[in-house]
Amino acid sequence: MAARRSLPAFAYEYGDGGAGWDGGISRNWHALDCVELVPRYGERMMNVDTSVELFGRRYAAPIGVAPMGGPSVVLPGADGYLAASAEQLNVPYVLGMVGGITIEQAATLAPSVLWLQLYPMPKNDHARGYDLVRRAEAANVNVLVLTMDCPVRTTRPREVLQGVTTPFRVTPAMALSVVRSPRWLGAYLKNGAPRFASLERYVDGRPTSAAVTEFARREVRGAFSWDEVARYRDWWKDRPVVVKGLLHPADAERAISLGIDGVWVSNHGGRQVDALPASIDMLPELASAIDGRIKVMFDSGVRTGVDVVRAISNGAQMAFAGKAYLWGLGALGARGPGHVSRLIIEEIRSTMAQIGVDRVAALQGVARQRVANCFGANR
Repeated sequence: MAARRSLPAFAYEYGDGGAGWDGGISRNWHALDCVELVPRYGERMMNVDTSVELFGRRYAAPIGVAPMGGPSVVLPGADGYLAASAEQLNVPYVLGMVGGITIEQAATLAPSVLWLQLYPMPKNDHARGYDLVRRAEAANVNVLVLTMDCPVRTTRPREVLQGVTTPFRVTPAMALSVVRSPRWLGAYLKNGAPRFASLERYVDGRPTSAAVTEFARREVRGAFSWDEVARYRDWWKDRPVVVKGLLHPADAERAISLGIDGVWVSNHGGRQVDALPASIDMLPELASAIDGRIKVMFDSGVRTGVDVVRAISNGAQMAFAGKAYLWGLGALGARGPGHVSRLIIEEIRSTMAQIGVDRVAALQGVARQRVANCFGANR
C-alpha cells in the first residue's frame, strides 16, 4: 500500500491500528463485505444524483470526514488538509476537539461544511465546555457531535510498540524512520508537531505540548453522560446535536427523548474495544427503532463508495470515513483527502447506477441481502 511505503512506521501503525489486536477493525470490514446489494435493471441511469440534504444543507454525497483525534501523527498539518478538501468537495468535515487546528481556523478553511466533535470537560461546572460551545456558535459550526463511546482510555498495541506517546515526540528510535520519509519530515518542518489546538487557550502559562496534554488529562473525560447531553443540547439551542457512538436501540430512544437531532451508529472504528459488534450489524436495528424520527449517521469500516451505499441501504443518511482519509494523506500528502473523496463519490455514483437507483433517498428501500457466513474481501 502506498501509504505504508511513504510513511514512517510509527505514523502508519498509529493510523491503521485499533484496540487489542485489531479484531474490531477486521469485524467491521468483514461485516460490510457481507452486505450484498440486489440490483434492479431495465431503467436508464443517465442522471444519477449523489447529493443528500442533512440538517438543512445539501452535500455532494452521503460521505463525510469523521472526527479523528490525532491525524497529524499520520501527517503533520493533516487537520488543515482535511478541512480544506472537504470544503472544496462539499462533504461534511468533523473537527475533533483534540484536533490540530482550532475551531476558528477550521471555520476559515471549511466555513460551509464544518461540524465539531466534543468530549465533556466537567470541572468548574463545565465552564470550558460551555466556552467551546460558544466558540462553535461564533464560528457558525453546523452540527455539534457529542461522543458517548470513550469512557476510558484503552490500549492500542500497534502504536505502543512503535513508541507513540502523548504529548507526541520523535524519539531516537523513530528518527531513522522519519529521515526515510521525506513527505512526513517536510510536513513536520512546515507544520510542527501534533497538538491539541482548541484547548491551548485554557492552559495557564505557555501552552507547550506537555502543558496542554497534562491539562487534557486532568480536564477532559472521554464520554458524555445523558445529563450532560441534555445540558449541551440546551446550550446549542436550535442547532443540530448528534450523539456519536451508540450501538443499542434503547440508547437511541434515550437520545430522542432528550431532543437530540441525530444518532451516529459507531463502534469507534474498532479503536476502543475489539469485542464490540460491527457497526453495520447494529445499524438496521437502530434505524428501525428510530423509524425516521431523527437522522442516522454511520461509521466504522467505511473504505469505499460501495461501503457507503451499504450503509445508506441499511438505514443511515450519512456515512463517515476516517482511515481512508489517513491513507490518502500518507500516500499523497495534502492532495490525498480530496483524491479519496472524489474516488468515494464516483464509486457511490457508479454503484447506484449499477443497482438501478438514481437518488440517494431511494437507496433506503433497495433490496438487500445480509449474508451470515460470507467470504470478505482481502482488505
